[in-house]
Amino acid sequence: MANPLTQRVKTFSLIITCLLLLIVCGLGGALNRTEAQVRAYVTNPCENSIAIVDTSTNTVVGTITVPSLTLDVAITPDSRRAYFTTTFQDDAVIVVDTATDTVITTIPVGDNPMGIEISPDGTRAYVANHESNTISVINTANNTVVATIPVGVRPSEIALTPDGTKAYVIFGVSNQAVAVIDTATNTVIATFPVSLAIGIAITPDGTRAYITNEDVDTVTVVDTASNTVIATIPTFFDPFYIAITPDGTRAYVTHADTLFPMVSVIDTATNTVIAIIPIEGRSFLGIAITPDGSRAYVTSVATSPIAVIDTASNTVIANIPTITCSFKLAMISPVPRSKDDCKNQGYLEFGPPAGPFKNQGQCIRYVNAHL
Repeated sequence: MANPLTQRVKTFSLIITCLLLLIVCGLGGALNRTEAQVRAYVTNPCENSIAIVDTSTNTVVGTITVPSLTLDVAITPDSRRAYFTTTFQDDAVIVVDTATDTVITTIPVGDNPMGIEISPDGTRAYVANHESNTISVINTANNTVVATIPVGVRPSEIALTPDGTKAYVIFGVSNQAVAVIDTATNTVIATFPVSLAIGIAITPDGTRAYITNEDVDTVTVVDTASNTVIATIPTFFDPFYIAITPDGTRAYVTHADTLFPMVSVIDTATNTVIAIIPIEGRSFLGIAITPDGSRAYVTSVATSPIAVIDTASNTVIANIPTITCSFKLAMISPVPRSKDDCKNQGYLEFGPPAGPFKNQGQCIRYVNAHL
């Protein structure tokens, strides 16, 4: 006859095991659902279109046809709108509703718009007009241009500080300078020299800007408080675009060398290259990192696939075939748009920037704050 105490211990152990399995499965399901929500919007200038990539399956799940060539893309913090620069034909910004993936408006800006960034509060979009030598400031509430800021010749790329107070703009005939804009007054408050700058990214804490210098194969690190260079990082051939992980610990730099396309990884604590990742590609390699920092996606204009990098191992884990070519991309996680989205465990579907929500109440509070 079994000992009653022993039997109760076995029963209790079985219950605990079952509960743990339910918790693990539940969390795994929640994580899978959250991951499945992350999409990448990719400009496809060769076909006047935008490709939509599901990052959970690493497949192209949709295409949006647009009137002209798309170059750059920025997503509003609430993930509800995607803004694309178009050039050569329309000289405009196209606005896409990410719930329906349809174009909802077109905003005329300056000549040959290239880089675009959206303020952290989502109220403004900043557009670099390459041939107009200006920055257009768009009010995202009514999608109209509310200010035009003169900067140096041929502005190309823009990065905003996380607090939204400053915008850094690469400009110059040979991209040899950076202008700093005070977004409160929409005026240039500082400039500093660089060398053939292509890409720029600012750390999540806002203290440093990382700028790629293609001609001298370096990355310049700038202190955003003083706007002075505090480090120069030697890299490999043709550093191009750059993205920083959400935790700020790594910077991923694409290299547009046609013979040896690669991505280098910089440790931002030591400002040294700690890894080199060979990829399949040609040139003009755009890069974006998922909101959870687990993967980096790298584009190429020359009919090469989009490379997917696991940032834990710094290896390419997938290649996504593209129709013709891909240039720039941005990541998006859908957010709840109504209280019904939060019900029946719907709150588990949402990751950054809205969630992850711990319960239905948090999700509903988010909806109430953003309606």
